[in-house]
Amino acid sequence: MGSEAVRQIQQALKSQGLEPGQIDGIWGRNTIAAVKQFQKQQGLEVDGIVGPQTTEALFKNTFLSSLTANPLLPWFEEAKHLVGTKEVLGDKNNPVIMDWAKNLDIHYAGDDIPWCGLFVAHCVGTTLQQEVLPGNPLGARQWEKFGEPTMPRLGAVMVFWRESLASGKGHVGFYVGEDDEAYQILGGNQSDKVCLMWLGKDRFRGARWPRVASSLTSAVVQKDRDEGLSVNEA
Repeated sequence: MGSEAVRQIQQALKSQGLEPGQIDGIWGRNTIAAVKQFQKQQGLEVDGIVGPQTTEALFKNTFLSSLTANPLLPWFEEAKHLVGTKEVLGDKNNPVIMDWAKNLDIHYAGDDIPWCGLFVAHCVGTTLQQEVLPGNPLGARQWEKFGEPTMPRLGAVMVFWRESLASGKGHVGFYVGEDDEAYQILGGNQSDKVCLMWLGKDRFRGARWPRVASSLTSAVVQKDRDEGLSVNEA
């Protein structure tokens, strides 16, 4: 199921005579290309991101309060679209996960190797094509150097230590919400799939935001938790 906000953007691009691909609510290459073409036509920064200026230009004759109040976070939309993606147990690999690495030119031997960093790299790299990824995106703790620091908020890249702070091992995913003790994270390689989990705030290392999306805003989300905390995501 695609995003309604993305569908509205796709429809608006279509009404401008551009070709965003199928009106399916999925932030794919055709939609990004159409946004860039629109931005070029309007004399805007050509970054493929529907930020405040692009939103105003694209919807100047229509009412779109929902997108104005809640700017589209394309990398987070891609993450939500992939919920349920699983690794394949045994000798075989999920070709979807393997394609993430292939498309980003990342050497990846198979989905039995922790892929939380690969999941984040895919979501960011395919939707924010000008964003610089960490030198070794498969290493979860490498994401502590990504983009720019931010407060934990919707869509932020969230980095945690795993096993122990000194181990160098970690986990990375996207902020969904929080309570007093934990953050709810949308991530890959969580119970061998893309899903939601709660991680304790005592394991938190930092929140990062894509530099090319610095104009996009989001909020802290308070949630009620009715499940325990994850202790090892690998």
